[in-house]
Amino acid sequence: MKSNLIRLGVSCLMLGCLFGSAHAAKNSITIGMQLEPPHLNPTAGAAAAIDEVVYANIFEGLTRFNPDGSIRPALANSWTVSDDGLMYTFSLQENVTFHDGSTFDASDVKFSLDQARSEDSTNAQKALFADINEVTVVDPLTVEVTLNNPNGLFPVNMAWGDAIILDPASADTAETKPIGTGPFMFSDWAEGDRIELVKNPNYWGDEVALESATFKFISDPTAAFGALMTGDVDAFPGFPSPETLGQFEANPNFSVIVGSTEGETILSTNNLADHLSDVRVRKAIAHAINRQELIDGAMFGYGTEIGTHFAPHHPDYLDLTGESSYNPELSRQLLNEAGYADGLSLRLHLPPPSYARRGGEIIASQLRAVGIETEIINVEWGVWLEQVFQGKDFDLTIVSHTEPNDINIYARPDYYFQYNNPDLQAIIEEMRLTSDSMRRTELAHQAQTIIAQDYVNGYLFQLPKLGVAQSTIVGLWENSPTQANDLTQVYWQE
Repeated sequence: MKSNLIRLGVSCLMLGCLFGSAHAAKNSITIGMQLEPPHLNPTAGAAAAIDEVVYANIFEGLTRFNPDGSIRPALANSWTVSDDGLMYTFSLQENVTFHDGSTFDASDVKFSLDQARSEDSTNAQKALFADINEVTVVDPLTVEVTLNNPNGLFPVNMAWGDAIILDPASADTAETKPIGTGPFMFSDWAEGDRIELVKNPNYWGDEVALESATFKFISDPTAAFGALMTGDVDAFPGFPSPETLGQFEANPNFSVIVGSTEGETILSTNNLADHLSDVRVRKAIAHAINRQELIDGAMFGYGTEIGTHFAPHHPDYLDLTGESSYNPELSRQLLNEAGYADGLSLRLHLPPPSYARRGGEIIASQLRAVGIETEIINVEWGVWLEQVFQGKDFDLTIVSHTEPNDINIYARPDYYFQYNNPDLQAIIEEMRLTSDSMRRTELAHQAQTIIAQDYVNGYLFQLPKLGVAQSTIVGLWENSPTQANDLTQVYWQE
């Protein structure tokens, strides 16, 4: 690292270290991202990197998340709910056009919601739309959504990136040429390098300060550090090199932004794979993991231990870390009881993020200490999505689930970790139908307890949001209530 810093210092001298003052009057920004999205249609893919580019920038939904996690109107300026909770009537914003000039109206809402809930839908969060019985166009600026069951979280569901509104005429090409209603328009995609956006001059809402934005893809943590230091990128909201944050904190040209995310980082486990269908093996894996050692080694101390799939900052969080506390002797005992006194071997697929690659090496060592050998298989994001997420061809993997309040995925037997528990499914269903806050908390605690005690996955830590930006940049999100690099409030301070 020392030699790298020396070279970076030389580069800085050659450049005159002028990038701070050069940005004073800028109206464009370059954002660093570790992962490149596989495409740009958030209604047809599970990769967080899609929303990180397009959410609130290119595409909008009926509602949207604020930086603090609250919900506010977006393409719907207001809505009402019938007394029985079964009908939501959305009043839509006036004078909204898509980037190609076509008019946005209620028929686009109907098209998008019907497509998302259709039998052949490829939406990764199809469950968000499961309660919809019918979508009715009342007039061009009014749409009624009739539900099969009351769902008090429906406006929240409509804020997810998976619920953005598409233009029917361009929906088929949204993966490579996204056309939305947002304040930025898609301009160019140099695959493997960057995606460029430009300001939408006909935006219906508040005008944004930036004229253009570039998302630059830098997977290597050392290269991410260098790109910031030399000014190749202006900000890296999901900075992948926590070990270097101290250097940025000591540099007045930069701001270090430490917040929280909705990302539960887990050792995802294929519950139908050989060996892993035995809860004793899954429990042995959980007790073999020293979470604090993992956080210190992979995240340099940043991160909060978790014992279930729920964000610690959520008011309904239940601390269940004790259910899988570090106890290697218990792990060996459980493996012996399960018939693996001589150990066993498993595959560990690791996607590109540094928390996965670094964390995987540490977990492999911890598992080896109790008799579990792992074959580490490093895969690119596209391969992970195809083989692990879609194909379910894996034993173990490490990934952060960044969707908000997403414990409902455990009620989906066909989800990639293939957990099937009717009791849990009944609890999640009742949660979906219950509007009473106290009862919802009780049910949330029950659901968290079941998956913790079934050791569905190895629960590791809540992913922190670690960002670095030029100190004169204002408006980047500190926390991540959803997976997004929302640029609508971003500007350069003179």
